[in-house]
Amino acid sequence: MAIEVVSASMMTSDMTRHIARCVGGDRWVVSWLPGRTLTGQQAVTAMTIASTVTGHAPTDAEWVMLDNMALELGLTGREAVYMVASEDHDLRQPPRSRRRGLE
Repeated sequence: MAIEVVSASMMTSDMTRHIARCVGGDRWVVSWLPGRTLTGQQAVTAMTIASTVTGHAPTDAEWVMLDNMALELGLTGREAVYMVASEDHDLRQPPRSRRRGLE
C-alpha cells in the first residue's frame, strides 16, 4: 500500500480510488469525508483507512487499527468503513458532461 503526494496538492493511493486534495496551507479535503477539512496528518490517516478497507471486509486485527485511526478523525472504525464504502467513486477522473434531452 502506497500513498503518494502529487505536487504537494493531492494524495492518491494504489489501493483505493479515494483522493485527498490540499485546499491551502495545511488544510485538506478527502473524497470520503465531504464537507470536512483536515490537517495533512489527518488526511494521511483518512487515506490509510480508505486504502486498508477498499475491496475487502476488515479482519479482526484491522478493526483494532481502524478504530484507533478513525478516532483521530472523530469517528469509530465502523463509521469510517461505512463512509469509505458510501463515497466510493473515482474523483481522479474529470466529471462527464451531462446532456439533457430536448423537450
